[in-house]
Amino acid sequence: MLSLRISLTATFSAKNSYYRLVKEQLYARRYSVSPAVAPAPSSALRRSWLYVPSSSDKMLRKSLGNDSDLIIYDLEDSVPPSASDKHSARRRLVDFLGSKAADELPHPDRLSVRVNSVTTPFFSEDISQAVQLQPIHTLVLPKIHSAKDLDAVSLEIYSTLRSGAVSQDRHKPIKLVASIESAKALYNIGEIAAWQSSFGSMFGGQLAALLFAAEDYCADTSIIRTPSRQELLYTRSKIAVVAKVFKLDAIDMVCVNYRDLEYLKDECADGRRLGYTGKQAIHPNQVDVIQSTFVPSPQEILRAARILRQMEKAYGEQKGAFGLAADGGGTEMIDAPMLKQAENIIRLAMAANLEIPKVD
Repeated sequence: MLSLRISLTATFSAKNSYYRLVKEQLYARRYSVSPAVAPAPSSALRRSWLYVPSSSDKMLRKSLGNDSDLIIYDLEDSVPPSASDKHSARRRLVDFLGSKAADELPHPDRLSVRVNSVTTPFFSEDISQAVQLQPIHTLVLPKIHSAKDLDAVSLEIYSTLRSGAVSQDRHKPIKLVASIESAKALYNIGEIAAWQSSFGSMFGGQLAALLFAAEDYCADTSIIRTPSRQELLYTRSKIAVVAKVFKLDAIDMVCVNYRDLEYLKDECADGRRLGYTGKQAIHPNQVDVIQSTFVPSPQEILRAARILRQMEKAYGEQKGAFGLAADGGGTEMIDAPMLKQAENIIRLAMAANLEIPKVD
């Protein structure tokens, strides 16, 4: 069977090659997908980011059965601030992960550690110990206010990797997630998103995502939180757009009302509309809602499939656009920008193993 491969670089100048690809691979076999060459499975998606307190043996054990796309073992806010508690949580996490065989743990791409910030006395040892944990491929970095903070993180990573403390060479860069938590961070967000390690990504880490810490941000800026979230629209929009500029994931804020799943769903849909690719979770019961909302709906998928099919026909008739009947009545004019949106929806649906309907 042929794979479904959607080109993301289709333009009018490349329309012949693109639509030959569509015809041969998308419609000739009615969306049949070869398992060997299919898009990445849902485990490659990074929709839900669940915090797990490293201070709790019970929570650590339960994390192994959680289906969150990404698990964040937390050494920061969920751990009491005393030195003894911080050291104990770090040791507990190291012992827990070190005691497990590889097949007892989630895939390393799903595991991360949130360390304490660069201004704390716990930062250096947190980085050192996390980098030495082979199952950990991602570090979540709180209170990144400027690129200099990322430089400090990168230096610690480099020092640990070069010290000989890591017994096995890593084959991929350590992914870094910068948490935007202050007015200063938002002011400097361009330089943060553009950051690259002076040691190279393999030895100094690679920025992979921007994460919005709304409660810290509101505390810093005196913004008053409301259920409408309108007071955060500018900030959330800016973070999402800047992330897109630098091809980073954009991770939306925590929904602190963790028992109200309808409100959570609304907040997830809001974040996805703004361009976020995932959302933080503070309770396991939030994971399913986040994962089911940060994917296209059946209606979106059907519309995208119709656009691809109809545009194939339009290009075959030497037309650059066509009219598509809108669900609410009327007719939408479909051209190249809306084609790209449809491609994105089909790609995401495939990554989540969602059904792609047959259209004529």
